[in-house]
Formats: sequence, C-alpha cells, structure tokens
Amino acid sequence: MTTHFRTCNLCEAMCGLKIEVTDQTIHSITGDVHDPLSRGHICPKAIGLKDIYQDPNRLKTPMRRIVKDGVTSWESISWETAFTEIVDKLKSIQTQYGNNAVGVYQGNPSIHNWGTSLNSGNFFRLLKTKNMFSATSTDQLPHHFVSWQMFGHPMVLPIPDIDRTDFWLILGGNPIASNGSMMSAPDVAHRLQAIRQRGGKVVVIDPRRTETAAKATTHFFIRPNADVYLLLALIHTVFAENGVKLGKNNAFTEGIDTLKACVADFSPESVAEITGISSEAIRGLAQDFMAAKTAVCYGRVGVSTQGFGTLSQWLINALNVLTGNLDVVGGAMFTAPAFEIVHARKSGLFNRWQSRVRGLPEFMSELPVATMADEMLTGGEGQIRALITSCGNPVLSVPNGQKMDTALENLDFMVSIDIYINESSRHAHIILPPATGLEIGHYDLTFHVLAIRNTAKYSPPLFPKAEGAKYDWEIFQQLAHLFKGETGDFKPMPPEAVLDHGLKKGRYNIDFQQLRDAPHGIDFGALTPCLPERLFTEDKKIQLAPALLVQDLERARAFWLQHQEVATQYPFALIGRRHLRDNNSWMHNSARLVRGRNRCTLLIHPEDAHLLNIDNQQIVSVTSRVGNVSLPAEWSTDMMRGVVCMPHGYGHGRANVQLDVARQHAGVSVNDLTDEQMIDSLTGNAAFSNVFVRIQLERG
Repeated sequence: MTTHFRTCNLCEAMCGLKIEVTDQTIHSITGDVHDPLSRGHICPKAIGLKDIYQDPNRLKTPMRRIVKDGVTSWESISWETAFTEIVDKLKSIQTQYGNNAVGVYQGNPSIHNWGTSLNSGNFFRLLKTKNMFSATSTDQLPHHFVSWQMFGHPMVLPIPDIDRTDFWLILGGNPIASNGSMMSAPDVAHRLQAIRQRGGKVVVIDPRRTETAAKATTHFFIRPNADVYLLLALIHTVFAENGVKLGKNNAFTEGIDTLKACVADFSPESVAEITGISSEAIRGLAQDFMAAKTAVCYGRVGVSTQGFGTLSQWLINALNVLTGNLDVVGGAMFTAPAFEIVHARKSGLFNRWQSRVRGLPEFMSELPVATMADEMLTGGEGQIRALITSCGNPVLSVPNGQKMDTALENLDFMVSIDIYINESSRHAHIILPPATGLEIGHYDLTFHVLAIRNTAKYSPPLFPKAEGAKYDWEIFQQLAHLFKGETGDFKPMPPEAVLDHGLKKGRYNIDFQQLRDAPHGIDFGALTPCLPERLFTEDKKIQLAPALLVQDLERARAFWLQHQEVATQYPFALIGRRHLRDNNSWMHNSARLVRGRNRCTLLIHPEDAHLLNIDNQQIVSVTSRVGNVSLPAEWSTDMMRGVVCMPHGYGHGRANVQLDVARQHAGVSVNDLTDEQMIDSLTGNAAFSNVFVRIQLERG
C-alpha cells in the first residue's frame, strides 16, 4: 500500500487529503492532519474523487452525437477527427456569419482545474468573439466589480481573517455548507466555534436559519433583496455615533464625505420595515461591530445574487474600511500568494460593449449569462449559432433553464469540453472529455488568492490517465494550434512549467521542485497588512465612494421610497440553498453523496404551509413567471415567513442524460423557476435570491 497526499479540488476549501492505494485501488481517503490550511478536515465530497475516477458514466474518448429517425445516440471518434471537425465547423460559421456567431460559456469547475484556467483563454481569444459568458455572472461578479472600483483590480479581494477576528458578521453566506466561497476556509464549523470560545461573536443575517446560523451567536431574518438597506443603516449609525476610525488607512482613503451624504437618509428606523429587522436590533448590531476589538463583515451568494448585489458588496467593504477593519489582523485582509495572478492595474474593464438583444454591459470581456439564451434565440446579425461550453452545465446553472435548454437545442453547432453527457452537453455535436480528478496534477491558482492563510501546495497525479486520453491543457493547446493553422509538430506545454516560472518570479523565492518536495504543502503564515502597496487604483488610494456605485444607489433609493407590501399573483420570495454533499450540479452521480433522505425539497414555514393547506412532505406546485415545478414541501421553522427555499443543481430527469445515479435522484431544477429578467441592472449579475413564486397543493 502506498500513501499519497493531495488537495481536493471539488470546492474552494482546498482540503488536504491522505489517500491510501494498492494497485490503482483506493482503500481510503482521509484528511491530512499535516496540511497547514485544512488541518485534517475533509467534508463528504472528498470521497467523490474516488467516485468520479471509477464512474462508468465518465467519458474518456471524444463522442459525436448522432440523431437518426428522432433517436439520439453517441459514437466514439478519434481526437484527430474531433479536432478537425470542430475547427473546420467553427471557422465555417465565423466566415459565414461573423466572429460573434460563436459563443463561449465557462462553468464553475473551470477554475478548479488549473490546466483549463491556464490554457482556455488562449484558445477562446483566437475566436475574437464578444459573446463570452461564464458562471461568474451567476454569483460572484459583484465581488470582482467592487474590488475593481475600490482597490483597482478585480482580483484584489478582501478575505475575512476569521482565525483572529472577535466579531464575524455574515450576510447571505453559509460557509459551513460551502466551505467558504470567495473565502477558502476548510473546517469553518470549528473555526467559528473558536471565535466564540475566545469570547467573540458570530452574527448571521439570512432569510433562512442556515447551518452556519445555527452555530452562530445570533441570527436575524432579513427580507430578500433588503441587505443593501441594512448595510446603509449600519453605516449611517457608524457616522451618527462618531464611529469612523480609519487608522492607518486614513492616509490613502478617498470619498468619506461622499459616502456620509449617501447614507444620511437611511437611519435604522427608516429601513426597519423593508428589512424586517427592528431599528433597535440594527443599531445594536452596528454598536457591537464598532465596539469589537476586531471585526469583519462578509457577504456571499445570498447578497450577490439580488437586484442590489453590487451595491451590497460595496457597502460591506465600506463598513470594514470605516470601522478600521480593513487590512488589519482580525479584519478583512489581502492574501500574498506564492503564484501571483495580480500583476498590473486594470482599467477600462466595463461596458466597452453591450449584449446585442438586451444591451447588458460587458465586464472583464464577458457578458452577463442572464442574456445568453437571448443571444442564441434572437435572429439577426451577431446571433450565436455555435457554442463552446467548458466544464459547464448552463441548463441547470443559469436563470430560466428551460429557455436555455431550447436555445441549445436550436444551435447549428455545439462543442462541450466535459466528462459527462449531462443536461447541457446532451445537445453538443461533439464532446471532448479531459482526464480529470485523480489523473491530473493540481495547483489552486485562484483559491490561494482567496485563502484565509498563505499556503501553497502541488498535487501530482495519483493515477495515469487512460490510454489515448488527453489532459485539458492538451485539448486547449491543440485546438489553438489547429485554429491558428500552424503546421509542424505540436508539443504541448504542461502547466507544471508555467507554475515553476511563476513561483520563481514570486515573493517567496521557491521553485516547482521545492513545492513538489513538500507533499503537505508549504505554510507561509497568516495574512499580513499590505496596503497601500496592494492597491492598484490610479492614485493608489482606496476609493470609498466610486461614482458608478454612488449613481446606482439612486436606483435603490427609488425602490426604498416606493416600497410597500403588495399581495401579487406571486406572493412568495424564492431563495436557493446549498448542501454540503453537493457541488452545483456535477456531484450528483456519486451514490454515496446522494444517498439518504431526499434533499430536493421546498422549505416553507409551517404557518405559511397551514394557510395554504399544505401538509409536511406533500407535493406542491411552484410557479414563477417563467416556469413551473413540482416537489415535496418540507416544513421548517428555519424559514422566514413569506420566503421559501430550494436547492441548486437538481433536475436530472431530461431525456438523453447519461448519468445513472443522478437520474435516480433527479429532483427538479430551481433554474426552471428563476427569471432571466431579474438581474442586478448595474452589472447584469443574475438575481436568484428573490424570485417571485406562487405555491399550491399539487392536484391529482
């Protein structure tokens, strides 16, 4: 038996694994107690690496879709044939219809695979299309937009220093289930417990009493889409009670007076009704935050995915700045990764072009995914006629999945770089499956930039790839080589060579071999203050009141002034939830991760259910503007009245999906209800967290 150490790449937490193997048979996967970041912690998803490796549904050769007499089948083809057909078809479509006739969608797992991260962009840039989309605009675009506006770069992202804080305020985040999210933090439950044991507090603001809220000091229900008003009132209180204390950041912070004017009207009393939180509670929360020795405010998916998500992320940063909790121990800090991905100031990243149909703005060369189906279904010049998806399942991941399903079905040509025939790739004409999981080397390029501690770790492949298989970086490099029309021998460059170069240029003076010789990883220590050096703004100052955000605040102000409770045909607000055993849609083909009770249910407060004459576990019909689904109702006093909740990533019952386990636990897709018209209009980010629905007992 041999023992291997590696990092789990199934979510952001970067948990260290100890894997014991004999003759390519995995005997156990446990936590690596010597990993400096995860300290022996793993979650149930770690076993999923074994399941993916052994999954009989996982593709290992290129597949071509064949439709004959209305029946779909798949045939295996050679890599040479697949590459040739793809390049020829893409060039033909662009020659006939223009560069923008080819679209690209990159899913969340793209960033979990460093071969894809390092090489996909080189190929996609060759397409010269403006129709670029990714999962970024389904949940995290506001983080990047606000960091770009305030700190000068979309990847200069403040990370909560939770191991040293005395007060952790969490809005719309459930890190015990997500293992962080925009904050790579394994074993959040014990880290949260440690805050309380040292006399600190954890406060959660959420329309649901989440797994994290259950272990917090205090939980407040808040109405969906109202976080912006709570944050405005908290900052109002900071100014009103002379709580501004910028500390060292005072010398390089601009916009304090402008921000003070912005929040002047938003007293705790004025927002109590719209938030559902009393003015006394809001004022007390602000006072506790100001009084704490160290404090940090953190907002995640529930905050980002609403109509004022970008404003809310701005105000979270502003609260940390104003109270002296930015770039200080125990506050919101910045990482110092061994492999640096932030190099130069980023300007001119926004609204350089707009989407053809709805005029939504580009950011970082991508358009909002909420309008991707429009661009495929609406005829005329610039219509997307061919699509490339990479590690993505947009039918289950973007708003109005039924519309996306129809759009994919009507494409002239589609290519999926994926290991499964899933709800989206079933429409592809050709699927290119890369070697994956335990067959690949791994280094977390992005998540070390988001980690609560400065570490670095390389994981060598555990098993050789299948005979004739290709790594993701080989696929993208080969496509680029052929698309450019290059001749001669093709010699792909492995990502290890890029990593070695980046490490040598980095701040810690190490190389790839040193990293490889440290199987548990290298610990470079806790986060340390780094401002103003880490600022990339033109004047090297924190921009506390960026003009674009101040202007957009008027939209929130107008909604606030017009707000009233109105019973409509869609009286409930639908929000999403995540389970510890899930990773979006693609971990549902693991029998051990989906076993147990049905987790695809609609959480509803018992009093709301009683008014609708709905018993616990009865099947209900849930209807929004865009669609209808049926699923069991699950009574839960953890829900705020008037709010219901569904998990993300289910809905595997569509035809021709070759996922055996997933189809047995199909569930329904929340994105058959989410509305592509509901967005944060500043950035175009999808607003999943306040979908209007009606509920009734399923008849017959």
